[in-house]
Amino acid sequence: MGLLIALGGCTSTLDSLGTDPEAVGTIDGGPSTLTPLVGPASYGNAFRDLAGKSDADISAKLAAAFAQLFHGDPSTQAIYVQVGTDQAKITDVLHGDVRSEGIGTCMIVAVELDKRDEFDRLWAYAKASLEQTSGPGQGYFNSVCDDTTPCLDPYGMEQFVTALIFAHDRWDPSGATSYASEALALLDLLQNKQQENGGASSSIISVFDPTTALVREQPTPANAGYTRSALEIPPFYELWAEATGNAFWTSAAAAARAHLAATANASTGLWPMRSYFDGSPVPNFDTFLPQGYRTELNLALDALWGKAPSTEGMEADRVLGFFTIQGINSTGKTYELDGTVVDATHEFGLTATNGALAVASSRTNRADFVNSVWNMAIPSGDPRYYDGILYLVSLLVLSGQYRVY
Repeated sequence: MGLLIALGGCTSTLDSLGTDPEAVGTIDGGPSTLTPLVGPASYGNAFRDLAGKSDADISAKLAAAFAQLFHGDPSTQAIYVQVGTDQAKITDVLHGDVRSEGIGTCMIVAVELDKRDEFDRLWAYAKASLEQTSGPGQGYFNSVCDDTTPCLDPYGMEQFVTALIFAHDRWDPSGATSYASEALALLDLLQNKQQENGGASSSIISVFDPTTALVREQPTPANAGYTRSALEIPPFYELWAEATGNAFWTSAAAAARAHLAATANASTGLWPMRSYFDGSPVPNFDTFLPQGYRTELNLALDALWGKAPSTEGMEADRVLGFFTIQGINSTGKTYELDGTVVDATHEFGLTATNGALAVASSRTNRADFVNSVWNMAIPSGDPRYYDGILYLVSLLVLSGQYRVY
């Protein structure tokens, strides 16, 4: 299905992530190039197949959302902001900062919609303004977590890797740009930073735990024993394994799926904000918060790309069953894992991800969740950063346009 969105021009990417591209993967004997990915033979289109929308209307909705959130009124609509002549950032308007999660996710949106100019500008900004260029964190990217706390957020770096792999395959499979070497360099850091820094005594360690293959909350010793459900993205790791031939990423996909199942509440399906590697919730972080909404997207992608085990379909049914009881268009913001409402404020981002999760569900009312996304207004105003990103990604999932390149 063709999108009614014009393709911009191209700017070049910058040098690789503090790592010699020729030496990428030397610690674990990794590859020096990427193997082309093979996606599913077809992609489901929930907007068409469940909601009955036409291809033209679906393309128009995607185009309108991208146009407003990337190039709309900068005071009330856009989250994409050009910086200088060849860079751009994604702004969290509500908190007044820039986060790696936003840039990385919007890079994926850009490559999926064939927007190379926006992609390259975002990546150039991330490297120039967020990347650590020296010290034990060299090659990692600065961000903000828990509203205002500086951090090295694994989620943004995971998005960067997948975005770069897609960009290489879609736009430059011959390797004239540095997309492939930069993806491989960052993958090496995510797995091997601790070893590169001299072992566990380092103040900055690997994002992925070498024993469990789970993602750490942050790559520091203080955060080494627990994770977030939103960080566990098994469909990404399947692609990383395919692109690199590194069996560690296959293990990471299996570990992530097992952890998502273990941490989900048996009644509601909701995930705690943070959980230990054994699946038990971290005290004081045992509630379902907005960061957890992205967990639904992880399951949705697994289903869209044909990788989901049957247990994830059951999990999707459980979650959507809970939110059916809550009221599809009147869900709250924060919940105890047993379903008790903590904050009843309605969050449009949750409406968006619940809709995306419908692609993994077999519930008879799953079309109602899809229609709720279709009927949403494009997020605007101060909350438009997080709601807008979740909305864009959910549109890609529900239109079958979140594709493997």
